[in-house]
Amino acid sequence: MEISDKLIQEIVHRVVQEAAKASSPGFEKQIAPSGVIGIKTSTVQCEPFGQPGVTLKDVVTLEESPRMGCGLMELDHTSFEWTLTYDEFISVLDGTLEIETDGTVITGNRGDILHIPKGSHVHYQTPTTARYAYFVYPANWAEQS
Repeated sequence: MEISDKLIQEIVHRVVQEAAKASSPGFEKQIAPSGVIGIKTSTVQCEPFGQPGVTLKDVVTLEESPRMGCGLMELDHTSFEWTLTYDEFISVLDGTLEIETDGTVITGNRGDILHIPKGSHVHYQTPTTARYAYFVYPANWAEQS
């Protein structure tokens, strides 16, 4: 049997897929041998984060993406304060998200993108509910403070 590049790629792909299944994060995630990742956001179940009405779920690991972090967060009729030790982009998936800083409120609705620069002190809040994806740089933001 001849070992071709195509056969090697297929074997590597299967190994990566099996490894991903074995360490399943509890939501649908596909990882290609090249490192490209696909996440079905509708399958991500957020977990409690510090106070009632705030839930989140990181969807990539530092091993998968050592430079940028990504996750989903949900707010339910609540707000919380945070000082960012990283740069953050937010893509609002559903609902209304308000970012209050220095007396100004920036509102994002479904489909909107928000940016919060490193060092900002903000209030994340929603008058109803909000579900959004966050993208942070650097990925290991907790070690940056």
